[in-house]
Amino acid sequence: MNIDILKKEFRYRTARSGGKGGQNVNKLETKVEVFFHVENSQAFEFSEKMLLMEKLAQQISNDGLLSAVNQTERSQLANKLIAEKKLLRMVEKSILVPKARRVARVPQGVIESRLNDKRQTGEKKASRQKVKISNNGFDLSFFIKFR
Repeated sequence: MNIDILKKEFRYRTARSGGKGGQNVNKLETKVEVFFHVENSQAFEFSEKMLLMEKLAQQISNDGLLSAVNQTERSQLANKLIAEKKLLRMVEKSILVPKARRVARVPQGVIESRLNDKRQTGEKKASRQKVKISNNGFDLSFFIKFR
């Protein structure tokens, strides 16, 4: 992806925005929408375009335009810069290909530690049970613990 070429392909649309701004709300167009055509873009390779089309299918319009809008600031310039950053962040995030996860073997020490913890928990719970007396009067729970 070539960011310089991409920024040259950006097109801007302004409109009046609501919210704070005092009298500016009624007379200046501070809301900014930044968009570009994904398929016609020279900034991306074919594989990157396919990734964009796949991952951002919900954000791309029927005309093939990907856009970002901002109207939080009082000035048009500030909104323009923020909208550009939003669009660039969205594109960069969607182009990244995640690394394939390597399955790691669980070390033997970890397995033994987990089994030891389970055995200790089981012994702790067994010691909380009522004492069971067999027919001949011996406490069998004592023998069960040390099996």
